[in-house]
Amino acid sequence: MRGVWFCEERDPNLNTNSVCLYYRWKNTCSLLVNKSMFPNSILGRPPFTPNHQQHNFFALSPTFYSHQQLIDAQFNFQNADLSRAVSLQQLTYGNVSPIPTSTSPLFRGRKRLSDEKNLPLDGKRQRFHSPHQEPAIVNHIVPLSGERRYSMPPLFHTHYVPDIVRCVPPFREIPILEPREITLPEAKDKLSQQILELFEACQQQVSDLKKKELCRTQLQREIQLLFPQSRLFLVGSSLNGFGTRSSDGDLCLVVKEEPVNQKTEARHILTLVHKHFCTRLSGYIERPQLIRAKVPIVKFRDKVSCVEFDLNVNNIVGIRNTFLLRTYAYLENRVRPLVLVIKKWASHHDINDASRGTLSSYSLVLMVLHYLQTLPEPILPSIQKIYPESFSPAIQLHLVHQAPCNVPPYLSKNESNLGDLLLGFLKYYATEFDWNNQMISVREAKAIPRPDGIEWRNKYICVEEPFDGTNTARAVHEKQKFDIIKDQFLKSWHRLKNKRDLNSILPLRAAILQR
Repeated sequence: MRGVWFCEERDPNLNTNSVCLYYRWKNTCSLLVNKSMFPNSILGRPPFTPNHQQHNFFALSPTFYSHQQLIDAQFNFQNADLSRAVSLQQLTYGNVSPIPTSTSPLFRGRKRLSDEKNLPLDGKRQRFHSPHQEPAIVNHIVPLSGERRYSMPPLFHTHYVPDIVRCVPPFREIPILEPREITLPEAKDKLSQQILELFEACQQQVSDLKKKELCRTQLQREIQLLFPQSRLFLVGSSLNGFGTRSSDGDLCLVVKEEPVNQKTEARHILTLVHKHFCTRLSGYIERPQLIRAKVPIVKFRDKVSCVEFDLNVNNIVGIRNTFLLRTYAYLENRVRPLVLVIKKWASHHDINDASRGTLSSYSLVLMVLHYLQTLPEPILPSIQKIYPESFSPAIQLHLVHQAPCNVPPYLSKNESNLGDLLLGFLKYYATEFDWNNQMISVREAKAIPRPDGIEWRNKYICVEEPFDGTNTARAVHEKQKFDIIKDQFLKSWHRLKNKRDLNSILPLRAAILQR
């Protein structure tokens, strides 16, 4: 691995020479190796715990990125604070002796002097920021200890390693809550046992989540070099309780709490992020792609965890519904196994891909929750009705993670087993639900009449988004695809009713191997 290198640049504003410290990853080095070999390296840092936050972002007044500010962000990408000369204090890494540093402009271009060549390799590997640099503007909004904000729910314990990056204040370890422990339901019949077997083999593990959170933490630091007041959230199935071991990671970059224009502003922001990934982070990110869709995203793969990620800008509702679904996931012990088997079933039959005109995983989850709410003896209530203050769209983002902690387990009188619930789900959407006139509403805990709005006209499946009221199943816009979906519900219901064997609609061994 190569070490750091210095270059001399001309600052057009100060008209003076400024020595800048750059870093490069010359060879690929995994985060896991880095963590064990270089305990103080930011690439090996474990994820933030809840109160370990960098600044009071969401307590600020709304941030509006003007055209000039976006240009400034691009300038930040090209010129990382060239207006200040970098001076480094002596730093110690593990058992390695302190690294000698200098504040004088001794280096030219990429060429190292002989003194630098003699540095220990693991000392060269580190990335530095000057402890004597003038603080960036973000430093002025770092909260006091009582005002810390965080973007993640309390999921797991971690040991924090103090950051040497100036914009991140040090803080002490604070005890955090573990997720609610719920026992799995009993499985006395064969079909229920098969569902539980699939769930236990395929459900996302804590180790899987930690890998995603580690990547999120590192990427947030990198993106804040471009947009200092931005925050990066892990959202979707990785965090809502319905993830599998093979689930991709969904990330939401929040630059302000107001909506952004996805065709212009979001696309430009993601262009800068994509360029940053390609040029600065190629050592541990591969295949970054900017997808210029209606809602643009950057797709990439983390080389260490081998997880595929999708990154969007300011999809605020995605953060809110992540914690709403997480609350439902742990409200009753039959919910998560049932959702997982239905997602696997839909994927096996090619009706779980919104990009190809079928159902998204989010729509499928809402369909399962709706079914459990509409049983003669409901298994789930509408928690938005029972706890409106915890799930109000007006709640600030730094508080939404608290909602699952405020809702106790729901005690239902319905004692149906998992096998009966799976069969009932297929029957409900195959024979009972009125696709032409009704809309699925988890918010209301019932099927409601379709609205007359243009968004709902000529749509084959209508599933209400619980917060913004949009149609989450709008991707199903072809009658042929809708007929395939309905036909699969009907065929699977008949097969499962006759055989009471999960293999009749979903090969169990193959599904387990796919995780």
